[in-house]
Amino acid sequence: MEEDHHSRPATARTRELGQELRLARKRANLKATAVAEELGWSLGKLSKLEHGWRSTSDWDYGTLLGKLGADQATRKRIQLIVAEQDTGHFLRPHHGLLSDNLLCLMIHERAATTMCHYETTFIPGLLQTEAYARAVIDPDGGFLPEELTFKTNARLERQTVLIGLGSPEATFYIHEVALHAVVGDNQVMHDQMMRLAFMCGWGRLTIRVVPMSRGGHPALMHAFASMTFAKPITPVAYSETDVATVFTEDRRSIEIYQHKQRALDDRALNAEQSRSLFARWADTYDRRGDRDVEGPGLA
Repeated sequence: MEEDHHSRPATARTRELGQELRLARKRANLKATAVAEELGWSLGKLSKLEHGWRSTSDWDYGTLLGKLGADQATRKRIQLIVAEQDTGHFLRPHHGLLSDNLLCLMIHERAATTMCHYETTFIPGLLQTEAYARAVIDPDGGFLPEELTFKTNARLERQTVLIGLGSPEATFYIHEVALHAVVGDNQVMHDQMMRLAFMCGWGRLTIRVVPMSRGGHPALMHAFASMTFAKPITPVAYSETDVATVFTEDRRSIEIYQHKQRALDDRALNAEQSRSLFARWADTYDRRGDRDVEGPGLA
């Protein structure tokens, strides 16, 4: 029996690596048993690689990718992940796309048992209507129609993580500024407020507004998201920049995000108060939309 000296606890990076390997095998339409047999590996070795539970040599990775017929882009992505060190923090560039397209984000959201999001100036992507998402993604109309459709669909597909029996227990904190900031037009904002009010009734979803009247606090400065998982997977948090997403599973950093969540919890309206606020804003934007249609001097 093959002796395994490379087993290790999975990390966010190695889980992403494993998923890249698994997807490459699926694209090649090859069964794990056949790949392992042809490489002279045990099935357990390949399975552990695809789950992020073990490492192997650069030679083995190259041999596996050759067997799978992986294209150059796939090879480059995997080689970069293999070369990274597990420091507790890592970056994933957006490469002109959205964070919604990041494999590392998608696999962890799908595995999460709880989720916490805080947004400062926009409605969180997981809660956006299609029209709001389009207005956020392309406010100046600079994308080709197919580009905008691709990016919008990626966001809408990601939202399905909140639906179904396996959905996480999710809490969203939205700063009141985001309710004031008009994205698109009054109709877009009305529909978005109505959607938020409706989603407040979902069983595993809690949406709470942090009112401007509660004053400033360091915890309110930066948007973030965090996820927890079934044991033995440790929590993962992330925050977005314009060009990359920063992931962390460092224990001390996770404690900071947990402290931020407690501060938000102390300052936010409760779920029912938030739902009422969304309904009031929906009415406000509806009336503003009526005035826009009637025109000046006709109201």
